[in-house]
Amino acid sequence: MSVFTNPAGGTPEQTREYATAVLDLLGEEEPLVVLGRTNERLDPLIERLTRKELATPEAPGKWSICAVVQHLADAELVWAYRLRRVLAEDRPPISGYDQDLWSARLRYEQADFQEAREQFVVLRHSNVRIVGSASEGDLQRVGVHAVRGEQTLHVLMQWWAGHDLLHLRQIDRIGRVVHR
Repeated sequence: MSVFTNPAGGTPEQTREYATAVLDLLGEEEPLVVLGRTNERLDPLIERLTRKELATPEAPGKWSICAVVQHLADAELVWAYRLRRVLAEDRPPISGYDQDLWSARLRYEQADFQEAREQFVVLRHSNVRIVGSASEGDLQRVGVHAVRGEQTLHVLMQWWAGHDLLHLRQIDRIGRVVHR
């Protein structure tokens, strides 16, 4: 199993390894810059792909690019809520969610690529605007994640940017598999 696998109900060690690996993807990049560029970085990864290829999973039981983009849109909705709670409340709890259940029960395999992308773009634009206007003090505000514990908004941003990079790599990999 890859260190980038994040199963619901994973062990605390698996969760730590996943979080560390995602943060490591960011390296020295500025989180806000990564978050602001994710949509444009998607273009060259998908421009050569047909609608059918966008909807084709890389392997049985795996996600298609369309499903990944729907995940990004839904995850951005979750991030929007978390971001606003951390900025507006003192030490709010941050619950996790099971991305595989969301995928199955929200029928990611039936998602329309363009619609999923539009959802992501609108939500991301709003979130980048809000976090981009956050003060240094705001970036030190804390939320308490159900699994990862206390995290500042700055750390949450780093994690979120690493999450983008992870899924951009996944989209690139899927595109190479389905476009032969």
